[in-house]
Amino acid sequence: MTQDSTLVILAAGMGSRFGGLKQVVPMGPNGESIMDYSIHDAKHAGFKRVVFVIREFMDPAFRERINARWEGRIETAYAFQELDTELTGTVPADREKPWGTGHALLCARAELDGPFAVINADDYYGPHAFTQLNAFLQNDPLPNAHAMVGYCLSQTLSEAGTVCRGVCQVGGESRLVSIAEHTDIGKQSDGVLRGLAPDGTPTELHEQTCVSMNCWGFKPAFISQLAARFDAFFAAGPGLKQEFYLPAAVDDLMHCGEVTVQVLETRDPWFGVTYKEDQALAQAHIQALIQQGVYPERL
Repeated sequence: MTQDSTLVILAAGMGSRFGGLKQVVPMGPNGESIMDYSIHDAKHAGFKRVVFVIREFMDPAFRERINARWEGRIETAYAFQELDTELTGTVPADREKPWGTGHALLCARAELDGPFAVINADDYYGPHAFTQLNAFLQNDPLPNAHAMVGYCLSQTLSEAGTVCRGVCQVGGESRLVSIAEHTDIGKQSDGVLRGLAPDGTPTELHEQTCVSMNCWGFKPAFISQLAARFDAFFAAGPGLKQEFYLPAAVDDLMHCGEVTVQVLETRDPWFGVTYKEDQALAQAHIQALIQQGVYPERL
């Protein structure tokens, strides 16, 4: 019997480029955050539970806000991402920030015993993404077959500055072949889209390139595989600012033949808030969706 799907929301980021906790910034007409729209969409797609990964100091205010809007409407749980969570050794003395998105998901494993989706708190993915993910999680029987919702690079840029994206190579039958984190992506003065490859090499990118926005669907077996990769990452002695990224872990597991990843298409746009200047545009997107009847005036 298939277990109900859980939504994991990665919400522990400090929003350094935005200048604050962007995951709770009001975007809707009644104070709704982007995260609230994702929970709404996931609930309607059939997800039964939400797990929030946050920093422990956020807990009282975060929980109060979530309970005020969602208590009695969907089951919720919390997991804390701290420097020493899930570590097999001692935290380096000068380390100041947690270990990245792969580590954040690993921090939630005590709350996960069935299929689950993973998203960022400050990204809008659209109702169709969650419908696609839950259909995959409920209907695909293979324990090591997972899914990612892909987006077009040109739709994920910011006019306020450069962005980082997981650039994907997609093969036959919409199978993910590779994913590589590119940084400093943006349109140059000549109108060409460029970024830096993982090795720092300047790279020209096509606007239609498929990118990952950290919108995943995983079977339960993935967590133990992720934990093994994190143990190896930590044992190798990472630098003080080096992070354990979820896309990089997935790429490694694919190349080792341990998992497959199906790329799911969505008809909905992506938008998010990387910089403070992105907030007004995100609010305008939400208002347009309300006017189109996608969402009610008050969630």
